[in-house]
Amino acid sequence: MATAAVLTALFTMTPSAASAQELRIATSYKLMTLDPHYSTLNENSSLLSQVYERLVYQDEKFDLKPGLAVSWRRLSDTKWEFKLRDNVRFHDGSPFTAQDVIYTTERIQNFLKPPSGGFQPYTKAIKSVTAPDPLTVVFETSGSQPALPLSLSSIFIMAKSASGFKTADELNSGAVPNGTGPYRFKSWRSGEFFEVVRNEDYWGGKPSWSDVTFRIVESPAARVAALSTNDVDIADFIPARDVPSLKQRGAKIANIAAARVNFVQFDMVNDKAPGVTDKAGAPIPNPFRDPKVRQALSMAVDRGVIVEKILSGFGTAAAQVFPNGLPGTSANLVAGPPRYPEAKALLAEAGYPNGFNVVLAGPAGRYPGDAESLQAIAQSWARVGVGVQPVAVPFSVFNTKRSAGEYGIWYGGGSGESADIVLDALLASVNAERGTGALNYGKYSNPAFDDMLIKAETIEVGPDRDKALAAATEFAMRDQPVIPLYHFDHVFGYGSRVASYVMHPRGWTTAMQATPVAK
Repeated sequence: MATAAVLTALFTMTPSAASAQELRIATSYKLMTLDPHYSTLNENSSLLSQVYERLVYQDEKFDLKPGLAVSWRRLSDTKWEFKLRDNVRFHDGSPFTAQDVIYTTERIQNFLKPPSGGFQPYTKAIKSVTAPDPLTVVFETSGSQPALPLSLSSIFIMAKSASGFKTADELNSGAVPNGTGPYRFKSWRSGEFFEVVRNEDYWGGKPSWSDVTFRIVESPAARVAALSTNDVDIADFIPARDVPSLKQRGAKIANIAAARVNFVQFDMVNDKAPGVTDKAGAPIPNPFRDPKVRQALSMAVDRGVIVEKILSGFGTAAAQVFPNGLPGTSANLVAGPPRYPEAKALLAEAGYPNGFNVVLAGPAGRYPGDAESLQAIAQSWARVGVGVQPVAVPFSVFNTKRSAGEYGIWYGGGSGESADIVLDALLASVNAERGTGALNYGKYSNPAFDDMLIKAETIEVGPDRDKALAAATEFAMRDQPVIPLYHFDHVFGYGSRVASYVMHPRGWTTAMQATPVAK
């Protein structure tokens, strides 16, 4: 699940930063729809955040900040009150009120049907929304929902329509997107460009750029070339290998550790894991059911090679789901160098003194360093007797085969708005009622960890919740349900017309993050 927001810099603009300038951005994000509630993919959330806003947003430290809501408080275990910002208008001139919040919630909950409606999990716990007055909304939930403000930080607010709910097709075929954001919609062509213009009446102050054009450029090499020739002012998701040459050409680089993790995951449900054999090539009982095997393989990964050689230093070695220091992480979980002798001894203790062979699958081109990481892991595990056949395929092929259970061990990635969302998706037992286990393709299950996570999630967002999540993470990682590999950096480049670019761990690409050079 992905989210976008207006960053702190938006509310601290200086007069000199508000000069009439055009901003040109080469982005890898291929916007496929103008429906702000169709999908949680960053492609939608990032680009549409120029036009739409949320009640609450997350800053670059993942702290919740006022957006269209100026404050919020719990009235009881099952009720939350949000006070709305006054004197806010949609781009069509209509005032923003509590009715728009009700309309948005009901559209997501009751109107959108698969394959649209990707935001429904964020509203699943909402029982009703009422408006005591035009600038107050009260959410009643089914049971205690201490993290409701965090869930609402993912939802764009749409203006209530007199004609009822609009379908995604209607929004894509002529209906002008109508938000409260700093930029107004101008035009788009799916997979080619997305254009917006400054909202002169924006409640947060006049935005920095008069016109913004997002050019959809899926090829990293093409984005680098466009920035090198000053054809664009910003290029997102720059390959680490291209950073030195861009700097030589005068471009500036912004980078930050991504709020996500790339990892190795195991099949733990089948008696025999696909692609796993003894040294002679004969199938063997699934070794990944033994935590000693999982721990040994984690010990035998040289994460430093991946970070320094493959990512060129634009990343950090991982021992948990988020980079250390972000809310919900544990200071006690720190990735160290490989420990080959200990790993080999642990494999022998588990009954594999000579190791075994595996087919290690993963996507090619989905994440920075993905295919190369498979090769690095193979070289590391060879030192403890585990033979690896790396198989890197296009993500669509990989995702289909992974979902079908055709892999015994594989490389993947995951992200979310907070550590508990990733823990719920990646490590919690698959549970349709709770909505957990969306990324738990290996079917790992630890009831004690599930209980710790559930209890942590009953605590209101803040330090106590973070400590409980850190403790749950430490408990789970002792069982080594996955092997965290690295947190790659989001790397953006910008040219001479941009004074600074504020990076966010979620990897958003927005005009609001860029400050123009003062003239």
